[in-house]
Amino acid sequence: MAEAVRGEIEIHDDVLADLAGFAALECYGVVGMASPSLRDGVAQLLSRDKLRKGVVITSLGESVKVDLYVVIEHGTNLSQVSHNLADRVRYVLESTAGVRVEDIDVHVQGIKVRK
Repeated sequence: MAEAVRGEIEIHDDVLADLAGFAALECYGVVGMASPSLRDGVAQLLSRDKLRKGVVITSLGESVKVDLYVVIEHGTNLSQVSHNLADRVRYVLESTAGVRVEDIDVHVQGIKVRK
C-alpha cells in the first residue's frame, strides 16, 4: 500500500479551462466555443487547440466561477442546451479536478447550422 504524501496540489486555471472546453464540445447542440469578444458583431468559432479562449475561469478562493462562450446549433432549445452544458461542465470540473464550482454562466455568442 502506498504511503500518504503531504503537500498541496495546485491546478492552473488553463487546465480547468481546457477541461471545461472539451466537456462543452461533448454536449448535444454545442457547435463549438467562441471568443468572448464579438468581432464586428459576429461570433468566431475557435479551433480545438484554442478552446480555452472560450472559457473564463475566475478563482473565488476555495471555488471557481466559469463563463462559457459558445455557438449553439440552429434548431435546438437554447435554454435546455445551456442548462445541460452547465451541468456537464460542473460535473467534469468537480469530479476530474476536484474543484468546487460556485457558478457557471453560459454566453451564447451565435447560432450556426451544422453541415
